[in-house]
Amino acid sequence: MSSPNSFRLPLLQAVAAVLALLMIVVAILQLRETRQGLTVTRSTVGSIPITIYAPADGKPAPAVVIAHGFAASQPLMQPFATTLARAGQVAITFDLPGHGRNPIPLPGGLADQPTMSEALIDALKQVVAHARTLPQVDGRVALLGHSMASDIVVRLGMDDPTIAATIAVSLFVPRATTTAPRNLLIIDGALEAQALIDQGLVSLAESAGGQPQPSVTYGRYDDGSARRLVLARAAEHIGVLYARDSLDAAADWLAQVFGQPPNTWRDSRGGALALLFGGLLLLAWPLASRLPVLSEPAQGLALGHRELLQVAGLPAIATPLLLWPLPHDWLPLLLGGYLAMHFALYGLLMAVLIRRRGYPLPDFRSLGRRGWLSLLAVTTICTLGFGCALDNWVVSVMPIAMRLPLIAVMVLGLLPFFIIDEWITRGARPAAGGYALTKALLLASLLLAVALNLGELFFLIIIVPVILLLFIVFGLLGGWVGRRSGQPLIAACCNALLFGWLIAVSFPVVGR
Repeated sequence: MSSPNSFRLPLLQAVAAVLALLMIVVAILQLRETRQGLTVTRSTVGSIPITIYAPADGKPAPAVVIAHGFAASQPLMQPFATTLARAGQVAITFDLPGHGRNPIPLPGGLADQPTMSEALIDALKQVVAHARTLPQVDGRVALLGHSMASDIVVRLGMDDPTIAATIAVSLFVPRATTTAPRNLLIIDGALEAQALIDQGLVSLAESAGGQPQPSVTYGRYDDGSARRLVLARAAEHIGVLYARDSLDAAADWLAQVFGQPPNTWRDSRGGALALLFGGLLLLAWPLASRLPVLSEPAQGLALGHRELLQVAGLPAIATPLLLWPLPHDWLPLLLGGYLAMHFALYGLLMAVLIRRRGYPLPDFRSLGRRGWLSLLAVTTICTLGFGCALDNWVVSVMPIAMRLPLIAVMVLGLLPFFIIDEWITRGARPAAGGYALTKALLLASLLLAVALNLGELFFLIIIVPVILLLFIVFGLLGGWVGRRSGQPLIAACCNALLFGWLIAVSFPVVGR
């Protein structure tokens, strides 16, 4: 006689699948609505991919050239682009050298920042010059840049007095006088590092005649001396790009500068993105239930908390110490070489420790034909589902040709950690919270590496929250796949592929 649970679980999974599909459809419709009343055109300026968001009426309007930050690409700046375009400007986003789909590597890298900055500014100048030739642009141009790009838009705004306004989001380096750049707006997230907010205040100190106050406008728009600092509530370094306060400040500032009527529409895609990725994640649960059972009971050591601390804790300290004196710029992917070495050495050290304790290592022969087919199915669905969503509405992740070998190298580097980590945390009776414990140790290890080499690894601090988010998402996916299939190697390989792919397509490619 069947138990009630044998009927209840398939019913719950069917309901989850229907709900997930509904969430995805609603989210896509909401995201598509953000472009209502706009014409969106993709083009290139030399080798630079650009996207032009223009009011559909085609009337000449001011242009706003929008530059993204480190390890980002033009889709991340869509909230500003659509908000400003629907407010009456022609918004132009683009991929900086070494980023997104720009095939030209970024020269210099962190080792030669003057060369890097000049390459970034040159790309910005090319897009600005192109903007002035567009038939829908009336000749006036403003600049907006986030994080790394905040510095280059301020520098160009200071050098080019024809730039009508400059908006620096998360201003990275304080540079400004009372009149250059013209009409400077600084936007910081209220939850960003205080040092970053202080840099913005320094840029306004001369205009304020003392200690400047947030949300106070100093100077005048007509002579270009207008200055203002806005703190976006409840926003950090990435959230500031989606915050209503940020979009309000930018739209209102440019309306004043260009003498345009105010517009109250704002791109509020944050909820739609949460709905979209929540739906994709929820859909993965019933899909995972369709995988074949490969091992019963589930394979894996399922180590207890004490053994996990011993096996993963020592490598967390040893890995950054061992890598500290070694060169790590061997891969033309900024910080990619170090991450590949860190994950690989961490995993190998854990493998040595579990062997010394007499435990077996995972064996790929145990996958069998059905296991490899399951791995192919899981990676294909995850790559297409999350990849298409990310590429369209968050950040460019579909690789161009020069990034394909970088993906392969990153995946190989990440595999040792994910294989051993899944092996020691999964099994018939895994320790509660064990999977989270080993991820916390890895993040702590990366932060220790940054502390040991702050000058070269500083930007890892920016991506640690992203890695944490990926651990949460892929941890849920891996848990569902592992419990169904009983084979932790599937989740391990899938995690390494997805992590390696995302790092290799988002981190800047640097020139030699």
